[in-house]
Amino acid sequence: MVTSDRPGLTDVSITLRELAWTIHRKAPERAGVGPLPTTEIALLKQVIDSPASTVGEIADALGLQQPNVSTSLRTLEQRGFVTREKSPQDRRVSLIQPTDSGIAEHRAISEEGARPVNDALLALTTEQQTALENAVDALTAAHRVLRREMGR
Repeated sequence: MVTSDRPGLTDVSITLRELAWTIHRKAPERAGVGPLPTTEIALLKQVIDSPASTVGEIADALGLQQPNVSTSLRTLEQRGFVTREKSPQDRRVSLIQPTDSGIAEHRAISEEGARPVNDALLALTTEQQTALENAVDALTAAHRVLRREMGR
Protein backbone atom coordinates (compact mmCIF):
# COMPACT_ATOMS: atom_id res chain seq x y z
CA MET A 1 0.00 0.00 0.00
CA VAL A 2 0.91 3.64 -0.29
CA THR A 3 2.62 5.32 2.66
CA SER A 4 0.49 6.66 5.48
CA ASP A 5 1.50 10.27 4.77
CA ARG A 6 -0.43 10.07 1.46
CA PRO A 7 -3.60 8.05 2.28
CA GLY A 8 -5.42 9.57 -0.69
CA LEU A 9 -3.08 7.71 -3.03
CA THR A 10 -4.41 4.42 -1.66
CA ASP A 11 -7.87 5.53 -2.75
CA VAL A 12 -6.48 6.41 -6.19
CA SER A 13 -4.81 2.98 -6.47
CA ILE A 14 -8.00 1.14 -5.54
CA THR A 15 -10.15 3.28 -7.84
CA LEU A 16 -7.79 2.80 -10.80
CA ARG A 17 -7.75 -0.97 -10.25
CA GLU A 18 -11.54 -1.12 -10.07
CA LEU A 19 -11.83 1.09 -13.17
CA ALA A 20 -9.39 -1.13 -15.08
CA TRP A 21 -11.36 -4.23 -14.12
CA THR A 22 -14.67 -2.67 -15.19
CA ILE A 23 -13.19 -1.68 -18.56
CA HIS A 24 -11.65 -5.15 -18.96
CA ARG A 25 -14.99 -6.87 -18.33
CA LYS A 26 -16.67 -4.68 -20.93
CA ALA A 27 -14.32 -5.83 -23.74
CA PRO A 28 -16.28 -5.49 -26.96
CA GLU A 29 -17.30 -8.30 -29.23
CA ARG A 30 -16.73 -7.58 -32.89
CA ALA A 31 -19.40 -8.56 -35.40
CA GLY A 32 -18.30 -11.26 -37.80
CA VAL A 33 -15.16 -12.13 -35.87
CA GLY A 34 -16.45 -13.06 -32.45
CA PRO A 35 -14.83 -12.03 -29.22
CA LEU A 36 -11.07 -11.87 -28.96
CA PRO A 37 -9.74 -12.80 -25.53
CA THR A 38 -7.96 -9.98 -23.76
CA THR A 39 -4.63 -11.77 -24.15
CA GLU A 40 -5.04 -11.91 -27.92
CA ILE A 41 -5.97 -8.22 -28.02
CA ALA A 42 -2.82 -7.43 -26.03
CA LEU A 43 -0.72 -9.62 -28.35
CA LEU A 44 -2.16 -7.95 -31.43
CA LYS A 45 -1.39 -4.51 -30.00
CA GLN A 46 2.16 -5.57 -29.17
CA VAL A 47 2.70 -6.88 -32.71
CA ILE A 48 1.32 -3.64 -34.15
CA ASP A 49 3.51 -1.55 -31.83
CA SER A 50 6.63 -3.68 -32.44
CA PRO A 51 6.39 -5.38 -35.84
CA ALA A 52 8.94 -8.03 -36.80
CA SER A 53 9.26 -9.23 -33.20
CA THR A 54 9.94 -12.84 -32.29
CA VAL A 55 7.59 -14.89 -30.14
CA GLY A 56 10.10 -14.62 -27.29
CA GLU A 57 10.32 -10.84 -27.59
CA ILE A 58 6.54 -10.56 -27.53
CA ALA A 59 6.30 -12.87 -24.51
CA ASP A 60 8.95 -10.85 -22.66
CA ALA A 61 7.30 -7.54 -23.49
CA LEU A 62 3.96 -8.69 -22.12
CA GLY A 63 5.27 -10.85 -19.25
CA LEU A 64 3.62 -13.97 -20.64
CA GLN A 65 4.83 -17.54 -21.08
CA GLN A 66 6.23 -18.25 -24.56
CA PRO A 67 4.06 -21.37 -25.17
CA ASN A 68 0.91 -19.38 -24.35
CA VAL A 69 1.99 -16.61 -26.71
CA SER A 70 2.67 -19.15 -29.47
CA THR A 71 -0.79 -20.65 -29.07
CA SER A 72 -2.52 -17.26 -29.13
CA LEU A 73 -0.46 -16.10 -32.11
CA ARG A 74 -1.56 -19.21 -34.03
CA THR A 75 -5.17 -18.17 -33.40
CA LEU A 76 -4.45 -14.61 -34.56
CA GLU A 77 -2.71 -16.02 -37.63
CA GLN A 78 -5.70 -18.26 -38.43
CA ARG A 79 -7.96 -15.21 -38.21
CA GLY A 80 -5.68 -13.35 -40.62
CA PHE A 81 -4.56 -10.73 -38.09
CA VAL A 82 -0.83 -11.57 -38.08
CA THR A 83 1.66 -13.34 -40.32
CA ARG A 84 4.95 -15.10 -39.65
CA GLU A 85 7.96 -14.35 -41.80
CA LYS A 86 11.36 -16.02 -41.64
CA SER A 87 14.16 -13.83 -40.33
CA PRO A 88 16.66 -12.99 -43.08
CA GLN A 89 19.47 -13.40 -40.50
CA ASP A 90 18.31 -16.77 -39.14
CA ARG A 91 15.77 -18.78 -41.13
CA ARG A 92 14.86 -20.75 -37.98
CA VAL A 93 13.42 -17.60 -36.39
CA SER A 94 9.95 -16.34 -37.24
CA LEU A 95 9.16 -12.64 -37.14
CA ILE A 96 5.56 -11.73 -36.37
CA GLN A 97 3.97 -9.01 -38.51
CA PRO A 98 0.51 -7.43 -38.27
CA THR A 99 -1.71 -7.63 -41.31
CA ASP A 100 -3.87 -4.78 -42.58
CA SER A 101 -6.84 -6.78 -41.31
CA GLY A 102 -5.23 -7.10 -37.87
CA ILE A 103 -4.53 -3.38 -37.70
CA ALA A 104 -8.09 -2.58 -38.75
CA GLU A 105 -9.52 -5.07 -36.23
CA HIS A 106 -7.44 -3.65 -33.38
CA ARG A 107 -8.51 -0.11 -34.31
CA ALA A 108 -12.17 -1.19 -34.31
CA ILE A 109 -11.80 -2.99 -30.98
CA SER A 110 -10.10 0.06 -29.47
CA GLU A 111 -12.83 2.37 -30.73
CA GLU A 112 -15.59 0.07 -29.47
CA GLY A 113 -13.83 -0.34 -26.13
CA ALA A 114 -13.41 3.42 -25.77
CA ARG A 115 -17.08 4.16 -26.46
CA PRO A 116 -18.47 3.24 -23.01
CA VAL A 117 -15.53 4.99 -21.32
CA ASN A 118 -16.16 8.12 -23.40
CA ASP A 119 -19.86 7.96 -22.56
CA ALA A 120 -19.04 7.71 -18.85
CA LEU A 121 -16.64 10.65 -19.08
CA LEU A 122 -19.28 12.76 -20.80
CA ALA A 123 -21.67 12.02 -17.92
CA LEU A 124 -19.27 13.65 -15.45
CA THR A 125 -19.40 17.26 -14.38
CA THR A 126 -17.18 19.75 -16.17
CA GLU A 127 -15.03 19.97 -13.04
CA GLN A 128 -14.58 16.18 -12.94
CA GLN A 129 -13.72 16.09 -16.64
CA THR A 130 -11.13 18.84 -16.13
CA ALA A 131 -9.61 16.99 -13.16
CA LEU A 132 -9.21 13.86 -15.29
CA GLU A 133 -7.75 15.85 -18.19
CA ASN A 134 -5.23 17.37 -15.77
CA ALA A 135 -4.32 13.90 -14.49
CA VAL A 136 -3.36 12.43 -17.88
CA ASP A 137 0.36 13.17 -17.53
CA ALA A 138 0.51 11.67 -14.04
CA LEU A 139 -1.47 8.58 -15.09
CA THR A 140 0.78 8.10 -18.12
CA ALA A 141 3.85 8.35 -15.89
CA ALA A 142 2.37 5.81 -13.46
CA HIS A 143 1.69 3.48 -16.39
CA ARG A 144 5.33 3.75 -17.51
CA VAL A 145 6.57 3.01 -13.98
CA LEU A 146 4.31 -0.04 -13.71
CA ARG A 147 5.43 -1.41 -17.06
CA ARG A 148 9.09 -0.85 -16.21
CA GLU A 149 8.75 -2.48 -12.78
CA MET A 150 6.90 -5.42 -14.31
CA GLY A 151 9.57 -5.83 -16.97
CA ARG A 152 7.29 -4.85 -19.80
